[in-house]
Amino acid sequence: MTPANAVERESESSSAHATPVVFIVDDDVSVRESLEAMIRFAGLRAETFASAQDFLERPRAMVPNCLVLDVRLPELSGLELQNRIASERTDMPIIFITGYGDVPMTVRAMKAGAIEFLTKPFDDEVLLDAIRQAIERSRVALSEEAEMQALRDRYASLSRREREVMALVVSGLLNKQVGGELGITVYTVQVHRGQVMRKMNARSLANLVNMAGRLRLGRAPRAALQMAA
Repeated sequence: MTPANAVERESESSSAHATPVVFIVDDDVSVRESLEAMIRFAGLRAETFASAQDFLERPRAMVPNCLVLDVRLPELSGLELQNRIASERTDMPIIFITGYGDVPMTVRAMKAGAIEFLTKPFDDEVLLDAIRQAIERSRVALSEEAEMQALRDRYASLSRREREVMALVVSGLLNKQVGGELGITVYTVQVHRGQVMRKMNARSLANLVNMAGRLRLGRAPRAALQMAA
């Protein structure tokens, strides 16, 4: 990696609104330099790597990003790299480039989630269009991930009893029924319910139910709730 890349990485960590970055992994230095120049000219950051191993040493980027990846690489191929990072970097769309593409290879890459598979030589604008789409997809994924983390943090702030009340309320039980399940008064249920709504920043019961669905919360069995009471 060049010194300029290192400087850019530092600036990335200091700004939540850093310029999107395009990662390029290709063992041909002329291809790397050509793609880097084109991407920078388009107003985007670029970081280049000669191998999949070099790329894997780079910490995950927390800004909109995408990966322009050669299929045929030494030691670890592009398809193998895709499989390795598929579950870890869902916010990083992959655009494959290759000089030796075939139908089975293309199908495999696309089924694994690649957004484009380009055969060299390709038109610069075709690649740039794919990069712009990938960056936007990454931006949406990062935004959704941030929202989910904020939701998990709010849920983590609930006490054990508040979580129990929330689970029963979103399952459709009335306050009296929740009190019966937990062995507490209706007034106590109302207090806990109010705390849940405040801490979860829920505007309505429907909003709270939606949050529970996103968190994949299920109603605890009656026996478990009685033991926790």
